[in-house]
Amino acid sequence: MDGVSLPVDRRLAVAAAAVKLRLAVVSQDVWRRLIIEIPELKVDDALVSLLAASVEANVATLLDVIEHGMALDTLDAPAAAIEYARRVAQRGIPLHALVRAYRIGHAQFLQWCLDEVPQQTDDAVVARALIGRLLELSFRYIDRVSEQMISAYQHERDRWLLTQGAVRAVRVRALLDHERVDVNRIEAALGYRLNQHHVGLIAWMPEASSSGEALTRLDRLSAALADELNCRGRPLYVPCDESAAWSWLPMGSDKYVTWERLTRAVAAHGSTARVAIGDPAAGVDGFRQTHRQALRAQDVAVAARPGTQVTTFAEVGPIALLSADLEATRGWVWLVLGELANDDEPTGRLRETTRVFLAANGSYQTAAERLAIHKNTVQYRIRKAQEAVGRPTQDRRSDLELALRICHYLGSVVLRPVGK
Repeated sequence: MDGVSLPVDRRLAVAAAAVKLRLAVVSQDVWRRLIIEIPELKVDDALVSLLAASVEANVATLLDVIEHGMALDTLDAPAAAIEYARRVAQRGIPLHALVRAYRIGHAQFLQWCLDEVPQQTDDAVVARALIGRLLELSFRYIDRVSEQMISAYQHERDRWLLTQGAVRAVRVRALLDHERVDVNRIEAALGYRLNQHHVGLIAWMPEASSSGEALTRLDRLSAALADELNCRGRPLYVPCDESAAWSWLPMGSDKYVTWERLTRAVAAHGSTARVAIGDPAAGVDGFRQTHRQALRAQDVAVAARPGTQVTTFAEVGPIALLSADLEATRGWVWLVLGELANDDEPTGRLRETTRVFLAANGSYQTAAERLAIHKNTVQYRIRKAQEAVGRPTQDRRSDLELALRICHYLGSVVLRPVGK
């Protein structure tokens, strides 16, 4: 286009329309930046998915404002964005994290729009005018929507704190956060004995459900699990928001849990729920420890693609600690596995065969039996895996085993996209 034939708003509308053609890509890019920059927002499947919906709704609405010249003074925030602010408030995520999300998301959105400006003109004066108008409109939008988000957050936070479950949650959070507590007073307030072994659970419903239904089902699930393990009384159950809850199972003096039994019980009593579980631990410190472990196990469960219904810290402890920095973990996995980190089906078979082979102490026969394939197939796959890694499987064996475990649990999140 030439530098003078079209007015600034018309050129900006054309640029917005061009960006809108890549709405899904732009929204995903903004969403990923928020997840990386603001760890508080990476809670569980449901909240992460709602964040994605909120981001896409905001990006689409702002592009409509720019393209069609919509009035900002009467514009309402997208419904998905309002709902996300409510859920963030229910979780006790600090307001500054929500406000920061809008600042970071705005910056990432602007980058996509600014990249489109040179496609509309090669005239420096017109380009400056386009950029100035873009900044004016987008900042006004963020200012208006942010105010509505803050209002929705504060209103929901006040409402949530008035409920009985939230009062219990406040007491539990105080117990988790403070070093010294009056045990007798806390036990009386919670109706739960702290001087025993506990198993911490995080349970959530990935799929949407009607108001209150999810929490009722999760409450029943925690009670069923307590019955399955012959617990000494009712579990301590604390709602986090409308679709997630924390629980502690009272184990008395029992120090051990049969994880297979617990996994079967979850499948039987909560087929649509997902659960992350900490190791049994004793006393006030154990109450905190098993909960922290359940949170770390939940990090793995949320990051994993596709993931499993039940994730225990006993299974994924080292992976949970590593997954706190997924970028670094991904880079290390690629370094250790070489081409064996490629995200495709044939390489996936090589990885799984190698993982089972190493777990079988290098026995081709045992690995073949566990995988239900011929011994010669195992030998062939191990040879191909060694070629992909670039060294024998016995070299740096501990690193190789850990990298393969990470791939097994996290899947495509840490694998190398084919072609990269």
